[in-house]
Amino acid sequence: MPTLTDSFSATKSPDTSGTKSNDGYDTLSRIVGELDVLMGNAVQEIHGLNERARMLSFNAKIEAGRAGGAVGAAFGVVARAMQELSETTSHVADGLRAETREQIRALQSTVEQIATEMQGERLVDMALTNIDLIDRNLYERTCDVRWWATDSAIIDALVQGDPESRQYASRRMGVILDAYTVYFDLVIADRQGRIVCNGRPNLFRSEGQWHDSATWFQSAIKTTSVNQFGFEGVHDSPLVGGKGSLVYSCGIRPPGQPNAPCLGVLGVVFDWKGLSQTIVEKTKISDPLLPKSHVAILDESGKVLADIKKSFIGQTLTIPGLKSLFQQPRGFAVQQLADERVIVAHAQSPGFETFSTGWHSVIIEPV
Repeated sequence: MPTLTDSFSATKSPDTSGTKSNDGYDTLSRIVGELDVLMGNAVQEIHGLNERARMLSFNAKIEAGRAGGAVGAAFGVVARAMQELSETTSHVADGLRAETREQIRALQSTVEQIATEMQGERLVDMALTNIDLIDRNLYERTCDVRWWATDSAIIDALVQGDPESRQYASRRMGVILDAYTVYFDLVIADRQGRIVCNGRPNLFRSEGQWHDSATWFQSAIKTTSVNQFGFEGVHDSPLVGGKGSLVYSCGIRPPGQPNAPCLGVLGVVFDWKGLSQTIVEKTKISDPLLPKSHVAILDESGKVLADIKKSFIGQTLTIPGLKSLFQQPRGFAVQQLADERVIVAHAQSPGFETFSTGWHSVIIEPV
């Protein structure tokens, strides 16, 4: 089974040559680099002038020796002054060069830090958008199941219980499914947990199956009001042939009795991968960075529910510092994975209306 660290060490570093930057970091970095080169050239020119001054000083000493007397002494004074000036200028130039390099390194570090913070905040915003889209979409599923559980055809399938009423309920649910393509199927279970009919009997032969121990059934049959709902998280549902699903459920009650004991349960089987993979795969990651980037949705324990690479679904994501990130609503950290420095950005489910998954959105991208 592949691990996240393996994926970073096995993937060739992305080639960013020829790509167009969408921010000012490359321009600023280039200016800093040019400043370093210009300062180096200036110091080299100063050293060149000093070399010429030393040659003049040397020639002046020779002329002083030839001239002798007062004239020679004057030449000697000039020669020594020129040599001292040359040495002083060289020391000043070298000191300026060292100090400038230190300042340039500090500026470069600041520029990189600012760029990393900008990249991190951008990724956090993207992670928050992803989990917010999921929360809003799944909130609608809670509304659907509570609304449809009051449909007269669905109630009659349990109150009357005859083949005709159940066939009519199946056709009614089929009409709903034709309009709501995000669902695999709708099922009605009696009070004991046996499926009495479903909306797509030609595709999924769930009628007659027993689901009395299923989380979606148990969580709904125990509710005390039609305003409450049950839920089973991401799993391969036997209701629809083992497809990756979420199941939302609601107790079916007698007409006009919203707080009466349940006659049975309505379950709506949601296409989880259809939603989650669409969201993570449409996240705008720069093409050169995509081979070493990850966009994932995780549950509270860190289990991967959706991932842009798909092969990591079902694994528990273990990254240094991830638990600390999970303790805050949003944030990012720079970590080392294999030989790559990466930004791990995180946003927790903010919830929508009365619903929240409690899940986490994570984006990992090379710095």
